[in-house]
Amino acid sequence: MTRNVLVTGGAGFIGSNFVHYLLRTDPEVRIVTLDALTYAGSLENLKDLPDPARHSFIQGDIADRALLDRIFTENTIDTVVHFAAETHVDRSIHDPGVFVQTNVLGTFTLLEAARKAWLVDKIVPVEQARFHHVSTDEVFGTLTREEPPFEESTPYQPRSPYAASKASSDHFVRAYHITYGLPVSISNCSNNYGPRQFPEKLVPLMILNASSGKPLPVYGDGMQIRDWLYVDDHCEAIWQVATHGQVGETYCVGGDNQPPNIEIVRTICQIMDELQPRSVWAPHEKLISYVADRPGHDRRYDISISKIKNELGWQPRHSLKQGMLDTVVWYLEHPEWVQSVTHNSDYSSWVQKNYNNRKG
Repeated sequence: MTRNVLVTGGAGFIGSNFVHYLLRTDPEVRIVTLDALTYAGSLENLKDLPDPARHSFIQGDIADRALLDRIFTENTIDTVVHFAAETHVDRSIHDPGVFVQTNVLGTFTLLEAARKAWLVDKIVPVEQARFHHVSTDEVFGTLTREEPPFEESTPYQPRSPYAASKASSDHFVRAYHITYGLPVSISNCSNNYGPRQFPEKLVPLMILNASSGKPLPVYGDGMQIRDWLYVDDHCEAIWQVATHGQVGETYCVGGDNQPPNIEIVRTICQIMDELQPRSVWAPHEKLISYVADRPGHDRRYDISISKIKNELGWQPRHSLKQGMLDTVVWYLEHPEWVQSVTHNSDYSSWVQKNYNNRKG
């Protein structure tokens, strides 16, 4: 069955990788990408698409209701995969209002547009429609070392403005299913890494700083524990849930690993040493610099993938070591991408603002 898929935030990190993945793996889809092209979204991410004739791009805001109504009607959208969101915790601490606008009001507006298209105007049979909402494990809060992993029934305890805004959007999605019968699904994922991630996030920041001999800023003692998910594995999980997951259900998605952040940084340094043994910066671990921790920094995340594994047969294909190697190689081989996305954004000023005034 041909699907007409609206991908919101499709010029961002996970969204663009999803567009590439879907065009590469499913010949029956046609994709409309909607992205506001804020600092983290770039048309560079949508270059060299597989079968680009099945893809169209629209620059716009998910809070623009008139635009959404037109997109649904003109493209007979039957599937929404909703990535569009502000996602950086540090930025949410500095400017929480932007997160409320995009993550809460934007999601609400998108839900209203889908409700009108599918339940009122009935542009497609409702049993063929799906609104898939991509969320985060950060809505669950933090764990001690002794507590069991997050799972779908874990109570929400968001601890940052970012996590609170995503928790709110999750609640709206569930409410639209229960109240109106909108066919929805939700996935809560762990930390993603891989190609095309905006360099303010931990993994690309460490790769790019290490390659140029800049300090590698590690918050606090570096012992914050995270689960790390390679982005292509996440894309596969999302499409599995959107097409075969139960309507109204939530699925947790993770990489099935829980290293502390400092181990991630050291792994990147070791890979850099292997790939660039003659670098004047080797061994790259000497660039590690401990800086003051951010406010309310969650100590540990861990996530169970039992449900998606048992119901849908999904599990990550990439080990952390292989995924991290592939990621480092991609960044080193794409300097033109790095130059484009950092030059045409507030990247430099943001890094200065966030790191330069921190003391170890």
